[in-house]
Amino acid sequence: MPTPWHTLDLSPPWLRPYRPQAQHVVASIGRGASVAQALNDALAADPPIRLAAGCLCFVDAAQCPVDRAYESHIALTATVPTRDNRHDLFNGLVWLRFPALKRRLNELQAAEIAARGIGSARGPLRDALTLFDENGALLSAPARLADALRRRDWQRLFVGERDAWRDAELTLFGHALLDKLTVPRKPITAHVLIVDRDSDVLAPFTADRLAAKPFAALPVLGVPGWWSGNEAPGFYADPAVFRTAR
Repeated sequence: MPTPWHTLDLSPPWLRPYRPQAQHVVASIGRGASVAQALNDALAADPPIRLAAGCLCFVDAAQCPVDRAYESHIALTATVPTRDNRHDLFNGLVWLRFPALKRRLNELQAAEIAARGIGSARGPLRDALTLFDENGALLSAPARLADALRRRDWQRLFVGERDAWRDAELTLFGHALLDKLTVPRKPITAHVLIVDRDSDVLAPFTADRLAAKPFAALPVLGVPGWWSGNEAPGFYADPAVFRTAR
């Protein structure tokens, strides 16, 4: 009998920030709730998430008008169109865990759509916002790790400075990234924004900074302690995954 799509292994370290709420949401889906219903039940247990249009809730995706952009719909109605699949389940879990950051991204997206409309291309700001929302991560780390990541000096980042990862904090934010990692594969890569642990997490999320795409590519299964495979000799000597800087 095939495993139900909503059956998640919540043990991987990258799911630690989401685990408490995910356990309840997944259990609710297992009892027959839709993803939207399960997420709304979890919302009811916490302080409301407030957007300009009201308190956030999740609704069946069919309620989103076909002639309205997804991001605009959220901003105008405070409702998140949600399908019964793993991708939208993770999107909801990120809303529950990081509501202020999700709200900031949505505000920037909606403002850009209002100003420029929907064209054949998103433009640099909307492209960066979508990239981070789907595939982003936040990293606070010692300066030597951050420097090695920016330089794509993989041997220094993961081998020479391996012990320094004990003082780093990597948080996966992108819901598509979390979905992909349900079947871990070595090439899965996050777009990382390097942040100061002691500063406001929203501070880097300005239109000007994001339009410049200030992200560093990080193959996340190379992070020490995140995957047993990276203990093997030669794991990082794979140029198809650990690519050098251009």
